[in-house]
Amino acid sequence: MQQNTSFLTNRLREREQAGLLRQLRISGDLIDFCSNDYLGQARSPALRQAIREAESQHSISRNGATGSRLLAGHTDLVDALESQLATFYQTESALVFNSGYDANIGLLSSLPQRGDVLLTDELIHASMIDGARLCYADRQRFRHNDLEHLAQLMQGAYDRKAPGIFVAVESVYSMDGDLAPLTELADLCDHYNAHLIVDEAHATGVYGPNGEGRVVELGLQERVLARIHTFGKGLGIHGAAIVGSNVLREYLVNTARSFIYTTALPPHSLLAIRCAHEQVAMLHQEREQLHRRIAFFRKMAAQKLPDARWTDSSSPIQCLIITGNEVCRRIAATAHAAGYDVRAILSPTVPVGQERIRICLHSFNTEDEIAGLMDALAS
Repeated sequence: MQQNTSFLTNRLREREQAGLLRQLRISGDLIDFCSNDYLGQARSPALRQAIREAESQHSISRNGATGSRLLAGHTDLVDALESQLATFYQTESALVFNSGYDANIGLLSSLPQRGDVLLTDELIHASMIDGARLCYADRQRFRHNDLEHLAQLMQGAYDRKAPGIFVAVESVYSMDGDLAPLTELADLCDHYNAHLIVDEAHATGVYGPNGEGRVVELGLQERVLARIHTFGKGLGIHGAAIVGSNVLREYLVNTARSFIYTTALPPHSLLAIRCAHEQVAMLHQEREQLHRRIAFFRKMAAQKLPDARWTDSSSPIQCLIITGNEVCRRIAATAHAAGYDVRAILSPTVPVGQERIRICLHSFNTEDEIAGLMDALAS
C-alpha cells in the first residue's frame, strides 16, 4: 500500500504560509557574495592540481574507508594526517571527523557529563546546540559576548560545586560575523577552573600567521581544552578535526558517537585535507587581500548606506539587518537581479526583527564588485 504523505504536505504548506519554506537554489553565474570560500580555495587550480598529484603519488588501494576508524577505517594515511594537523594547529593531537557538524555533535554530547554545567553563548551554531542537547549536563545560555553574565553563571556553578564547568563559543560567529573575546573568556575560565571550547569554523584559514585560527593568533593554545576546525570554509574542501591534548583525543575515540559509529573519510578526502593545509599556509597575500576587502566594504557601507543597520563585524561575514522576512527576501531578490549572490537569513534562524542580508566577502572579490553590490542594495 502506498504511503499517505498528506501530513508532510500539510506541514510544508504551514511553513510556506509562515514564510519559512526553504528551497534549494543553484547560484549560477552570479558574483559570489554568499559562499564560505573566503580565500578562493574551493576554486583554486593550484589546490586542485596538488590534490591530483598527491593522489598519483600515493598508492591508494581503496576507493573508500570501508568502515569506521575503530574497525577497518584507520590507516597510515589518516595517522600521518592527524600528526600533520596537530603540528599545524600547534597542539598535541588532532582527531579527524567527517564534518564540522559531526565534530560538534560528538564533542558536546560526550564531554560534559551529568552533574556538569555547560555554558553556551546564545549565538552558537546549530551543530553546537544539537550536541549540547544530547548531553546530560545542565546547559545554560549566556547573553552574546556578555562576560559579566557569563561570570554570574560560572559563579553559580562554582558555588554549587559542579564537577565540571564547560564554556562553548565560536571564535567568529557565523550569523553576525563578530568575534568572541577569547582572551577574556580564557581568563574567566582560568579563574573558575572551567574548560573553554572554541569552534574555529569561520576563522580557520582566515586568522593566524598561517591560517591556524584565532586561538593561535592570540597565543591561547594551552588555555583552550578543545578547538573545532572545519575544512569546508577557508580551506575549500571537506571534513573537520578536533584538536587538543592527547588525553582529549583518546577520550573522544572512546566516547564520541559521531566518530565511533560512522564510516571514515575516504583516502582522497584525507589527501585533499593534507594538500589544503599545505596550500593555506602559503596564502599570506590572499589573507591580506581579504582583510583589505573587508575594510573597503565597511567604508562603502558607511558611504552608500549610512542609515543602515550593520552587525559589528570585522570578519568576512557582514550582515545588513532588515526587519521582516518578506522585505529581506525582496532586497535579496533585487541584489540577485543585479547579478550579486547574497542570501536572506530569515527568522526563526535568527530572532524576529533580526532578519538580515548575509554577505560573505572573499579575497577574490574586487572593489568594483563590492561597490556594485552596495549600489544594488541601496536601490
